[in-house]
Amino acid sequence: MPLRVGVVGGGQLARMMIAPAVELGVEVRVLAEEDGMSASLAATAVGDYRDADTVLAFAKGVDVVTFDHEHVPQEVLSALVDAGVAVRPGPDALRIAQDKLVMRTRLTELGMPQPDWAAVHDSAELQEFLDAHGGRAVVKTPRGGYDGKGVRVVSAGTEAEDWFATLAEDARGGALLVEELVDFRRELAQQVARRPSGQVRAYPVVETVQRGGVCAEVIAPAPHASERLLEVAERIGVAIAEGLGVTGMLAVELFETTDERLLVNELAMRPHNSGHWSQDGAVTSQFEQHVRAVLDLPLGDPSPRATWAVMVNILGGPAEGTLDERFPAALAAYPGAKVHTYGKAPRPGRKVGHVNTVGDDLDDVAYEARAAASHFLD
Repeated sequence: MPLRVGVVGGGQLARMMIAPAVELGVEVRVLAEEDGMSASLAATAVGDYRDADTVLAFAKGVDVVTFDHEHVPQEVLSALVDAGVAVRPGPDALRIAQDKLVMRTRLTELGMPQPDWAAVHDSAELQEFLDAHGGRAVVKTPRGGYDGKGVRVVSAGTEAEDWFATLAEDARGGALLVEELVDFRRELAQQVARRPSGQVRAYPVVETVQRGGVCAEVIAPAPHASERLLEVAERIGVAIAEGLGVTGMLAVELFETTDERLLVNELAMRPHNSGHWSQDGAVTSQFEQHVRAVLDLPLGDPSPRATWAVMVNILGGPAEGTLDERFPAALAAYPGAKVHTYGKAPRPGRKVGHVNTVGDDLDDVAYEARAAASHFLD
């Protein structure tokens, strides 16, 4: 009987685990939130990931449970562990990915470089932080934010009153996270894979380009990266993976500041948009690596296959028609481009796919990826 990986969440990350798992002789089963999601090819169950009984029933048919997202409640994760299910990453690690205040606290304990930050409970505390940090700062909701959601740049304590009011209505109470507004020259991402027995492999640090709070492009490896930057980024990623006990893929989003420091911005404990380039640009893709890691199999080689790889997200899709209709023209014009779509209906701003290209000339590789992606847009 093949090894079986159960993925909670039916999005595109689960979808992209399927092919490399099959090649490894591993069966992927998916607990999807609803019918027709991206990973429907492997959706053996449809149900609420917030319901412990639903997730426990799903877990009975697999060897290990992993995740397409970090939103599974702690009480559900604990129920899985109590039932003897292998959960990777585990509840303690996922708690840090689920709550940005917990993340900042734990990274401080590990001595990781971060922006100045504080937990603020009301407008007065937020204003005090602003006064001490040049009058502008970034406010974040601790839970649930992604792709620019739950993030706000403010210059007055009163500009987050609606979020404070929402916290006040929540029986759990809580605080908002405020961070200094970092003067950065670019955003980077360091990916690391770690298996339960301790083996760790690091991918090359990449540059990510954000538009409207959403990742639009990734260049691998990061251009103009010094040996020192590469070493520091990898050291940060490995230290976080080991310090937090992560199993599977970890993405560490970083700011490279104008004075050449690296600061940790966000964490993701799963395959990540910044690693999609690896499907066609690395010896072992992040999706194969995640499957290997959560099953505690020897990790694959993360080395690049070419000098450069560029990933361009297809955001929104065509205003009319389907993505499928655009394939012939895109493939004919750019036969070297690899197009990956997610089985999602086009919608403004939605990630519906991405294009990967590789080669030895960065300008040519980037042009080809952008041009191929443009065939799927209006």
